[in-house]
Amino acid sequence: MESVIILVFVVGYLAIALEHPIKVNKTASALLTGVICWTLFALSSNVEVVNHHLSENLSNTSQILFFLLGAMTIVELVDAYQGFRLITDRIRTKNPVKLLWIVCWVSFFLSSVLDNLTTSIVMVSLIRKLIPNKDMRMFFAGMIVIAANAGGAWTPIGDVTTTMLWIGGQISTVNIIQILFIPSVMCMLVPLLYLTFTLKGDLGEHPNPQHEHTGYGHEKVRGGSTMLFLGVGALIFVPVFKTITHMPPYIGMLLGLGVLWVVSEMINPHADEALRKPYTAAGALQRIDTSSVLFFLGILLAVGALEAMTLLEQFAHWLDNAVGSQSLIVTLIGLLSAVIDNVPLVAASMGMYSMDAYPMDHFIWEYLAYCAGTGGSILIIGSAAGVAVMGMEKIDFIWYMKRISIIAMLGYFAGSGTYLLIYQMLH
Repeated sequence: MESVIILVFVVGYLAIALEHPIKVNKTASALLTGVICWTLFALSSNVEVVNHHLSENLSNTSQILFFLLGAMTIVELVDAYQGFRLITDRIRTKNPVKLLWIVCWVSFFLSSVLDNLTTSIVMVSLIRKLIPNKDMRMFFAGMIVIAANAGGAWTPIGDVTTTMLWIGGQISTVNIIQILFIPSVMCMLVPLLYLTFTLKGDLGEHPNPQHEHTGYGHEKVRGGSTMLFLGVGALIFVPVFKTITHMPPYIGMLLGLGVLWVVSEMINPHADEALRKPYTAAGALQRIDTSSVLFFLGILLAVGALEAMTLLEQFAHWLDNAVGSQSLIVTLIGLLSAVIDNVPLVAASMGMYSMDAYPMDHFIWEYLAYCAGTGGSILIIGSAAGVAVMGMEKIDFIWYMKRISIIAMLGYFAGSGTYLLIYQMLH
């Protein structure tokens, strides 16, 4: 039965990777894979033992899901109040190179607090307003993907894979910030420097001077600055809350959501209920990407089944014997994340390596956080940020591969080399 379960997992994995060609949503593939794996495991083993493993898996998985649910709602709530306009409306330069540097650094730091997907959507909405020239805008969009993915890798709340490692206890907040900040900067800086000297053309002019496409309404909403500062503060407070209380991160995230929920209800308390709803947490909950949450559930269920059967541990031993170098294995995982979603890759890696052998802040966890977070930039389909930008700007896969993939790969290896050098110096 083990071979059948492995086959189901591989087929499910392929269905997720080939989501667009086969036209089946990856959430459906992930849910089917997870449920079928556990069902086959139950049919081939003691049901009580399987249910015990399933309960443990659900306990760990639910922490990630509630954390993501809270974070996504907070970000959606800030966006509803147009809080991000406080940042984007202050960028007005007409110099392409100067604007590129500003956009990249804003994307880098914004994604470290929010996430790479939200940051990419906000920044692409900004460049649509500032760059009428379509060809120039696509280069900026490509750099936003690289900068957002690099920025999300060095904080525990900036990328879902780093969040998974943080909640799982594989990495700690202060250490991951200290050790990955410089490699993440290098990952963005190398492509940025290359485009600084090779970028040609101008930003272009809108045919209508009054044209403005920001992704928001023209009317500013009351309470935008309040919700921005509260939202960002709530996200930053989560690691602090965990350090002080030693409670799971999702508790801190739900605390932040509760505070924003109360504040959102107090803004315009006498307004009509129908008009207020889009600006409340209840309205934000209806707009969040629930399919992504279910995708994580399906993937973590499927990986949990293989972990409970000790198949991932056996595969890790095989990899160590076949490849030998842990740094090479993790580097390849990062490159693979350009083709296959990095969430299942990291989930599988967490199941492959025991924390008894590889404790918190071990080399393998730090390097995995960097590689899985930034490797997806190499192809536009390799990360949620890339897929979002691809849809918004209609960027062709081949165009990205010809113009952006090579410099993204140079940045990836520059960052990985920097991390390995820093690690050697510190140890």
